[in-house]
Amino acid sequence: MFISYLFISYFLPKPVIYRGRFAPSPSGPMHFGSLVAALGSYLQARSQHGSWQVRIDDIDPPREVKGAAQDILLTLQAYGLNWDGEVIYQSHNSQSYENVLSQLTERQLCYACACSRKIIRQSGGLYQGTCRNKQLPEINHALRINLYNMTHPVTYFDDQLQGSVVLDKKQATEDFIIRRKEGLYAYNLATVIDDINQGITEIVRGADLLNTTGKQLTLYQLLNKKPPGYLHLPVAVTAPGNKLSKQNHALAISKDNPRPTLLAALRFLGHTVPQEMALNSCFEILKWAIQNWSLDKLPQLAEIQIKN
Repeated sequence: MFISYLFISYFLPKPVIYRGRFAPSPSGPMHFGSLVAALGSYLQARSQHGSWQVRIDDIDPPREVKGAAQDILLTLQAYGLNWDGEVIYQSHNSQSYENVLSQLTERQLCYACACSRKIIRQSGGLYQGTCRNKQLPEINHALRINLYNMTHPVTYFDDQLQGSVVLDKKQATEDFIIRRKEGLYAYNLATVIDDINQGITEIVRGADLLNTTGKQLTLYQLLNKKPPGYLHLPVAVTAPGNKLSKQNHALAISKDNPRPTLLAALRFLGHTVPQEMALNSCFEILKWAIQNWSLDKLPQLAEIQIKN
């Protein structure tokens, strides 16, 4: 009987361990919008007894602010959002990106492009494949993915919160940049490779990144890798279409008095803490939030206006 049980259990599919992540860019301190993204991804992972990792997306040095990465980590800790394992830095992962670029080049799935943003704007705003057959050298040129012969381009996907997301077909089939002219790796390439290497099972982030998801799913398809699930949270905006961001000089959230902002972020996500718990520590508030986390309570919106 015991032997039979071992035999059966050996062949049963192993349960998938949930792995989530928060991947901020070090272009400034955390603001309310980035706290919402961090909190949502944290609660989604912890409510499923999964792991939650932090990755610093530092592949764009011109946009980085000195000391921002460390400040972000200190802010997460001040709010009780403690991560699993070591912090990963994208700037340390160049070899992984180069290996994938070599594979794509060998399979003729990318090519060098000399077109500037100005040229693309003048041709209607979408890249028309101008350099696809020119066989330009990679040096001093951007590198684009080649989608011309792709049989099933990604034009829609299912989101845990936003539902069925239909993408603009022209944008979805555009040959997008995977390495910039200056040699910097594009966000879509780096984030896909790192999420694969980290074993991320679901990506929880702001709905402002909905349109990039199609490009990332395309890369998963070309790399023959199973994509993660997606859950895009509402974005905090000060006016319709004007999201809180570091570029818009959004105010940094307080590390000295985190509780009011944590409570506000939970309310934003549709989870209002009972009044008798509002004076508790961040640890106790997060414990309640993990136990009561429900996707049904999340606002099914792409953006929510707040007072900044």
